[in-house]
Amino acid sequence: MNEVFGPTVQGEGPSSGQRCAFVRLGGCNLSCRWCDTPYTWDWKGVSDEGRAYDPRQELTQRTADEVLETLLAMDVALIVISGGEPLQQQKRLIPLVRSLRDRRIAVEIETNGTIAPTDELVSLGVRFNVSPKLAHSGEPESRRIKPSALQKLHQTPGVAFKFVCRTHDDLAEVAALQERMGLAPVWIMPEGKNQLDVTRHLSDIAGEVVRRGWNLSTRLHVLAWGDRRGV
Repeated sequence: MNEVFGPTVQGEGPSSGQRCAFVRLGGCNLSCRWCDTPYTWDWKGVSDEGRAYDPRQELTQRTADEVLETLLAMDVALIVISGGEPLQQQKRLIPLVRSLRDRRIAVEIETNGTIAPTDELVSLGVRFNVSPKLAHSGEPESRRIKPSALQKLHQTPGVAFKFVCRTHDDLAEVAALQERMGLAPVWIMPEGKNQLDVTRHLSDIAGEVVRRGWNLSTRLHVLAWGDRRGV
């Protein structure tokens, strides 16, 4: 685990602006160049940031009960589990998710869409915010697009597909993927770790997103707090 923090707001997608708390897990099965949380997985400095983080400083082990106690003290109606790639640890997440759902607390899991969720996790009523990675991530398609996992996620209630975009070429790539796999609903959000990049990319793509009939999301946490951690 990397960090637990809140109360804050969900910054992206269909729940944008909603008061929540975050559970951020460590480890990822991809190495996206522009990743905004490289401190959860980049131990070799391969991301654009170029910094090799120390897992001994970034990661800790906590029990589900310990995390639950921390979250309940925050008194929020939504918990967002992010990463890294949370579905790498989905079996160990089930006790925590079950405890939250038993208390009627909503749970969203942010995932890159390369790992299919188990039936047990789906049955708990989790919303999956799926963010398939595009070519600008630097990852080959064979690693970042897993059709069977995406189809399983597509069948889950409330699912949303979020794509990080900078240009119209990125939007064309999303359209091709949607046509091939039927993914919906689609949310587009601008890439950026600071306010300038987010607003610049948002301005570049917003009109075309609307024209294509998709949903548009900003990155509210970046606009509010920049690249600060723990907010």
